[in-house]
Amino acid sequence: MKENRIAKEIVDASFNIHLSLGPGLLESVYEVVLAHELVKRGLYVERQKAISIQYNGLVFDEGFRADIVVERLVIVELKSVENIAPVHKKQLLTYLRLTNKKLGLLINFGSALIKNGIFRIVNGLEE
Repeated sequence: MKENRIAKEIVDASFNIHLSLGPGLLESVYEVVLAHELVKRGLYVERQKAISIQYNGLVFDEGFRADIVVERLVIVELKSVENIAPVHKKQLLTYLRLTNKKLGLLINFGSALIKNGIFRIVNGLEE
């Protein structure tokens, strides 16, 4: 399955979760529910995936933790805040660059309308 198809499943699942649970819960609640929903759809999901980074020829295991990685291809960064800040998008783009992944979704479950809380971040993905 390719990135765009995976993203469609993630967006659909996020919409259904937001419709059912509403905005304003803790990020960790949305993370566990979204992971469950994606696994139910037959996708391989890793939560709180530790990602190592390379710097000056060294590998550091304490790089960062991706909220969710789906099918080893798409990074999902979850928020439950009033507004997404520009730094959140930059953070996800950095994650994509460091992992050589092409697609990330920034999903803010704090938005009143989920369609206004989903941001697609790409790193060289062909449409």
